[in-house]
Amino acid sequence: MKSIKVDMSLDDILINMIDKLKLLVHFDRLSFLMLTNETLRLSHVYPEDHYSLEIGSTIPKAQSLYWSALDKRQTVLQSLTDTNHAFYEKPYLAVLELKSILVIPIYSKNKRIGVLSIGRKQEIDWSSDDLAFLEQLTDHLAVSIENVELYGQVLRSKQEWEDTFKAVDDMIVVFGQEGNVVQFNDAVHEFLQNHELTHISALVAHCEPLVKETFYSEKAGHKEIHLRNQTICELSTYPLLNNEQVMYGVIAYIKDVTEKRKMEVQLIHSGKLAAIGEMAAGVAHELNSPLTAILGNSQLILRNMNNHDSLFPLLTDIKNCGDRCKRIINSLLTFSRQDDFVFESCSINEAVNETLNLLKYQLEKEKVIIKTELQKDIPFIEGNQAQIEQIIINLLLNAKAALEETLREKKEILIKTSFQFHEVHLSVTDNGIGIEEERLSEIFHPFHTTKSSKEGTGLGLSVSIGIAKSHGGTIEVHSKWNKGSTFILKLPTASDKVGGTI
Repeated sequence: MKSIKVDMSLDDILINMIDKLKLLVHFDRLSFLMLTNETLRLSHVYPEDHYSLEIGSTIPKAQSLYWSALDKRQTVLQSLTDTNHAFYEKPYLAVLELKSILVIPIYSKNKRIGVLSIGRKQEIDWSSDDLAFLEQLTDHLAVSIENVELYGQVLRSKQEWEDTFKAVDDMIVVFGQEGNVVQFNDAVHEFLQNHELTHISALVAHCEPLVKETFYSEKAGHKEIHLRNQTICELSTYPLLNNEQVMYGVIAYIKDVTEKRKMEVQLIHSGKLAAIGEMAAGVAHELNSPLTAILGNSQLILRNMNNHDSLFPLLTDIKNCGDRCKRIINSLLTFSRQDDFVFESCSINEAVNETLNLLKYQLEKEKVIIKTELQKDIPFIEGNQAQIEQIIINLLLNAKAALEETLREKKEILIKTSFQFHEVHLSVTDNGIGIEEERLSEIFHPFHTTKSSKEGTGLGLSVSIGIAKSHGGTIEVHSKWNKGSTFILKLPTASDKVGGTI
C-alpha cells in the first residue's frame, strides 16, 4: 500500500490493493461496499464479472451480515454451508459457489468507511497471521480512502474558489512575495480588452505603490487610481496570511468607478446649473425694473426732443444700449426657464439671432470675427427654441475655446443656415486648433473635455447631441488638426415632425 497516492481514484486504490493481496492471500472473490449517508452500497467486485448483485445495489440493514460486522466493528468469518444461520447476503453469495466468507469492517478512527468481503470456494480456516494482515490492510485502506476523500474535498473547494474568483465582476489580482503577479481573474482580461491595453503590466503599474505599502505595513490599503482614457478605478489591497499569520502575498481588488464618478459629477453640475438658472432669472428680474425706467424715460425725452438737439445722439445711444440690455435679459430668462419645454414651430434664424444677442459682445471682446450666412425663407422647425438656442450657445462657446488655442491673428466663426433634403441645417465653422482624428469619436461623450475643471465640464456637446436627438435630429462634426472644425446641426422641418413636450 506504500505506492498509494492521494490523487489516486478509489478504483486505482482497490486495484493496487487487490494486486498485492493476490500475491499474499488465496481468495476467489472480493467485494468492497462503501458507506455513504448511512447507505451501504456495493461499490467494487473482483473478478469484475463475478457478482450476483448489481454494482451499486444497496444492502438493507435487516438480517445483514455486512451491517452486523460494521455496526459491531468485528471481523466475521461465516460458513455458507451452515444451514442454521440465515442472513440477507447468503443466497447471493451461494450463487457464486462460495463456501465461506470473511467480512472485515473498515474504520478510520471512529468513522465508518465500509466493508471488505473476501470469499473462498473451499472451507479453509484463516490463520491468525492472515487475519492480522487483512485487518492491518483494511486499516491502511481506510486511511487511503479518507485521504482521497479529503483530497477530493480540497480539490472541490479549490475549484469552487477558482470559479468564484473568475466569476467576480470586479478585477482581482494576486501578488506574490516578490511583488510578481501570481493570478488574476477574467474581469482583468475583459478590462484590458475594453481599454485596448495589451498587457496587464499597464494596470499593475498603477497598483504597485499601494501593493508595496501593504507588503510593508501588512495592513489593507485603499486609493483611487486614474488610468488613460479618463478611466477611474477604486483600488483596495489586502494582505494574504497563512495559518501562522505570516504574510505570503497581497490581493488587489480593483473596481471601475468611472460611470459612478461621472454620475456624481453630473449631479453636482446639474445642481450648479439649477442654481445658475435661478440666479440668472433673479438678476434678470432685478434689472428689468431700472431698465424699464431707463428705456421709458429715454423714449419720452426723445419723443419731445428736436433731432438737431446736441443731446439727441447721446439719448439715442442710451436707448439703443437699453434695448440691447433688454434683449440680453430676455435671453437670460429664456435660458433659465425651468418649466416643460413645449414643441412648436420656430425659426432657426431667429434662434441664431437671439443667441448672438447674448454672446456677440463676449466673442467680439476676444477679437473673434462673427460672420453669418442665414438663408432667407428657411422652413420652420418643430421644436423648442430655447433648447435650440442652448445648442447654438454650446457650439459657439466650443468654437471660441478652439480659437483660444490657435496662434492665428485672424480668428473667425462662420454661422450658416440652409435647407437641404427636408432638413434645416445650421453649421458653426471656426478656424481654430481643430480636433485630433482619434478624439472625434469621443467628443460627444459626457465629461469629455481638454480643459481644466475650472474652465469646462465636458457636458456642452453631450447635452447638445441629446437635445438634437430629442428633436429628431443629429449633430455632425468635420475637423482637421490645426485647420479648424465645422459642427452641423441637422433638424427635420415642422412638416416632418410631430409636436409635443419634452
